[in-house]
Amino acid sequence: MHTLPLYKNPSLSIDRRVEDLLSRMTLEEKIAQLYQIWARPDNIDEVKAFIRRYGVGSRILAGSNLAGSGQEKALEIEEINEYQRIAVEESRLGIPILFGRDVIHGYRTIFPIPLGMAATFDPELVEQAYTIAAREASSAGVNWSFAPMLDIARDPRWGRIAEGSGEDPYLASQMARAAVLGFQGKDLSDPERILACAKHYIGYGGAEGGRDYNTAEITDVTLRNIYLPPFKAAVEAGVGSVMSAFHDINGEPASGSHYLLTELLKGELKFTGFVISDWASVSELVHHRVVEDERGAARLAFTAGVDMEMVTQTYVNHLKDLVESGEVSLERIDDAVQRILTVKFRLGLFEHPYADATKASQILFSPGHQQVARQIARESMVLLKNQGNLLPLKKTGVKIAVMGPLVNQRAALLGSWTLDGLLHETQTVAEAMQQAAPDAVRLASSDALQDEMLAEAMKADVITFFAGESDGRSGENHNVASIDLPAGQEELIEAIARLGKPLVVVVLAGRPLNLSRVARCADAILYAWHPGSLGAAAIADLLFGEDVPSGKLPASFPRTTGQIPMHYNFNSTGRSFNAVGETSPLEYAYVDRYLDVPGSPLYPFGFGLSYTTFSLSDLSIDRPEIHPDEVICVSVQVTNTGSRPGAEVIQCYVQDCVASITRPVRELKGFTRVYLQPGESQIVTFQLGAEELSFYGADRRRRLEPGMFKVWVGTDSTASLGTTFRVIKS
Repeated sequence: MHTLPLYKNPSLSIDRRVEDLLSRMTLEEKIAQLYQIWARPDNIDEVKAFIRRYGVGSRILAGSNLAGSGQEKALEIEEINEYQRIAVEESRLGIPILFGRDVIHGYRTIFPIPLGMAATFDPELVEQAYTIAAREASSAGVNWSFAPMLDIARDPRWGRIAEGSGEDPYLASQMARAAVLGFQGKDLSDPERILACAKHYIGYGGAEGGRDYNTAEITDVTLRNIYLPPFKAAVEAGVGSVMSAFHDINGEPASGSHYLLTELLKGELKFTGFVISDWASVSELVHHRVVEDERGAARLAFTAGVDMEMVTQTYVNHLKDLVESGEVSLERIDDAVQRILTVKFRLGLFEHPYADATKASQILFSPGHQQVARQIARESMVLLKNQGNLLPLKKTGVKIAVMGPLVNQRAALLGSWTLDGLLHETQTVAEAMQQAAPDAVRLASSDALQDEMLAEAMKADVITFFAGESDGRSGENHNVASIDLPAGQEELIEAIARLGKPLVVVVLAGRPLNLSRVARCADAILYAWHPGSLGAAAIADLLFGEDVPSGKLPASFPRTTGQIPMHYNFNSTGRSFNAVGETSPLEYAYVDRYLDVPGSPLYPFGFGLSYTTFSLSDLSIDRPEIHPDEVICVSVQVTNTGSRPGAEVIQCYVQDCVASITRPVRELKGFTRVYLQPGESQIVTFQLGAEELSFYGADRRRRLEPGMFKVWVGTDSTASLGTTFRVIKS
């Protein structure tokens, strides 16, 4: 009687199944699990032959389907299942393949870019978005997303700031947790969940000059206190994979750092998943000139802690020889393979390896998914200015000109890294505005000459101008030397403003832009990011008052490119000057380091207006002193003092007054969204304990030092309503 191998018995523990499977594998089969293969038209036969002979760890699904169709999607699922069938039914051990794709901010239903989602300050809604992304991706045969991107970014010139959550480690940590839980859920074997990947580990957002792939110099204290927290949050949320970055940090390539990958990530943080390199970042160790050749690259990256190599073949070509020569241990091979196999068992791939081709048509871009996309797009948009309460606009009795370079764009609404959203399913701003207010809207084509736009504007009562960036102006290796609006837009906005008509400027962008000139002449500014499939409808919802803006800036907006890096949580300095050159004793003063512009940003982190107003009062703490193992409760009363219902994000900031190392002037340590009717009040409470009050010291240890702390509660990072408390020795 034939009995199944233990690893094929679903009633056994995953550890037992992995142990059994590992014991049956040849060295070549183990190494194949450490390889992410890229199947292209020119190598399909070679790829399939490799899988039949050895199996393979994963396959990357690269390329865009922006202009695709449902029929093409069905063909893609069939192709994915064909590769899976070869692995499961034709290879010796039948180990299923992981299929990875860049599902960055949605699959078919595209949500705002991650920077925009961070602007919601609404982790629960963000988790919903990633849950939908997982549901749609899994229905199409994708079981692994190369997201979330967790890089802290303090330089908006860097194109990939669009893919992360901005400048603050606390906000980014909340978004990291939301994304991981949305992708993976509570049970990774759920067929509607997929594997998440925390990237790009680590310090990638600190690249010099905002130049992608470039070097970063980050002290260990800053690395641990600023750049590490989102990755720590992702690990604590159970993320199954982490991607090592392209760049070098402090002279050591991130994909070749034993300290970062093994000692810190797998050791201190106790990460039990597997590490995959970024695209070709293993072979690129040769370009860093830290190794002579690809054999050296394989040795360095693998011993450092990179378990799976993306696309390039240094592991496949050299690991066997490195093991046989004693330069790489078999124990390290087994550790890496065990990590990968464990994830495959957790995903349930051995029991359910194939995608159901009938599910996708029922799930992709469903009405329920569109509804969430529209809601999160509305919550992501930030009202920066609303002089004279120009917004919301009336739908009748006025003539509203709709013009600007973005009015008829579709891809610019989706933003970068939207491989599977469909352009024909994405409404333009012109279409959405016309649909929302057909009696009021007058369209002026985006390709009209400037004098034609001015002539059309003269006929209107109110002008709405849609400015900003194309989808291709941000994202990987799409960096800019200046964060001004693209050429010509500021001049056109100023020319329109000189007509003396009320002017609303809506900005679609993948980064913070310099809006100094726009802010001087526009009556209202709505920052919409790249808002996704339902972004145009969400813009119309806000402009016409169907909903009230509630987004908050996840990154500071500089007054000029020359202020970069600009972030609210800068360290205290020994000498801070005010406008007249005197030493400033202010608790929170931006250092005026320039003679030609103020030291402060144009718009601070956490800033965002509403169509209603809110007041904060009665700040209190439940005790003046706490021990290190205790929690202090900070409470404030929030009241809607305006005439409309609306949501406000209440933010809590903390300062460690005296510490053993230089610390930030203040740090975000809590936030909550409240929705209030006119005249309604609510008590909001924040809890501060060791997690919020501690930091990494120069000895790489996390500590909570006794002493005085200041706490502020407000609606942005310049909050002034504050009090103090003390942490005392136990």
